Order: sequence, then structure tokens, then C-alpha cells
Amino acid sequence: MSSKSPVASFLSELFRFGVYKPAQGKMVRQATFIAVAVLVAFGCFSLSNGPLGGDEQPIRIGVPLGVWVLLCWCAFRAINVPQFADFLVSVESELDKVVWPGRKQVMQSTVVVIVTMLFLGLFLSGVDFFWKGFFTLIKFIEY
Repeated sequence: MSSKSPVASFLSELFRFGVYKPAQGKMVRQATFIAVAVLVAFGCFSLSNGPLGGDEQPIRIGVPLGVWVLLCWCAFRAINVPQFADFLVSVESELDKVVWPGRKQVMQSTVVVIVTMLFLGLFLSGVDFFWKGFFTLIKFIEY
């Protein structure tokens, strides 16, 4: 095990160009990168329309685009830090062990959830109408 601090490990990883264990955990790494890139894109869009909203168009577009590219590179390198990459590889191997439900089971479960929510909504509406009527009857509230 390395005695490097996590920050030092990440900083040294930022300037590498190789991919750690390239054949393992590919799908989870790609999904993680895409999720981070989309979140960063929303942040950069907010930056463009918020604090930079009154600036010239090259600044409003260029600065958020530069920030997005820089943070996407950091995200790409972060998923290749050995500790994090090993975690993502193990996540993908655990996902391979999951027994996903079939279409019939998903449909049955969905119907159960919808019927339960409708019943609960009707029940709580009935309780609400009861108490509203009761408190109106005893003149505690007026409608």
C-alpha cells in the first residue's frame, strides 16, 4: 500500500495519460464520467447565465467551456486513480451478480405500488374530510 496522501496521489494522476486497468470496469467508469460531465455542464451553464450573464459573448461562452473541459479532464483522471478505479471495478463485478427481475415481475410490482398509493391517497383524503367536517361542526374552524 502506498503511503502517499490522497491529494498527492490525485495530483500525480492528473498529469498521466494512461488508463489504469483499461479492460476492467469499463461500463461503470464510463457511466461515472458521463454523470460527472453532465453535472459539470449544468454548473457551467449556470455560470454562463448567472455571474457571467452580463459579460461579452466570448467570455460568457469561453470561460464556462474552459472550466468544463478542465473539470472533465479532472473527472477522467479521477476515475483512473488506482483506489477509485479499483472501487469502480468492484462495483461492476457486483452488478454482474445482481439477478434483475423479469418484465412480468416489474409490471406486477408496479401495479402493487400504484394501487397502494391510490388506496393510501383515498384513505388520507377520507381522514382529512372527516376531521375537517368534525372541526367545522364543533366550530373550531370555519369554512
